[in-house]
Amino acid sequence: MGSKFTVPGMTEEQGRKVADLLQKQLSTYNDLHLTLKHVHWNVVGPNFIGVHEMIDPQVELVRGYADEVAERIATLGASPQGTPGAILKDRTWDDYSVGRDTVQAHLAALDLVYDGVIEDVRKGISTTEELDPVTQDILIGHAAELEKFQWFVRAHLENAGGTLAHEGTSTEKGAAGAAR
Repeated sequence: MGSKFTVPGMTEEQGRKVADLLQKQLSTYNDLHLTLKHVHWNVVGPNFIGVHEMIDPQVELVRGYADEVAERIATLGASPQGTPGAILKDRTWDDYSVGRDTVQAHLAALDLVYDGVIEDVRKGISTTEELDPVTQDILIGHAAELEKFQWFVRAHLENAGGTLAHEGTSTEKGAAGAAR
């Protein structure tokens, strides 16, 4: 149950709407940092160490995003839910589907994960434009870094002609298979 307050200049209803949006984002970030660690532990093959080391700073960044979003939820007068059950309740995506596999396979699957995460962040940016510019600013900062990391991932998958190894695939396993 939330508090009977929100930030000055917003109604309780507006605060609840933004907090609900951010709760879904919190679950997304919690899922993403766990997925990134899974990739970190399960990536093998040539370029292993570079990708292994590339992922940990992103894990820390995404964990920080989760904390920032949870604190904004509390600021808005709601109670952030960071439990595994909250992730499952808020989840509109499938669990990451690639186990121990090559650098290329994991990065192709991860590219699709980032597609979904970034699309959701951008929807949140649009939704909060007039409703809460403070939250919008937070999400804009997150989007910029997430998009940059996706570029790092894609740089490993792109050929000289600009085509991604997994172009046209729509599932993580399909992307992984195309990139192997």
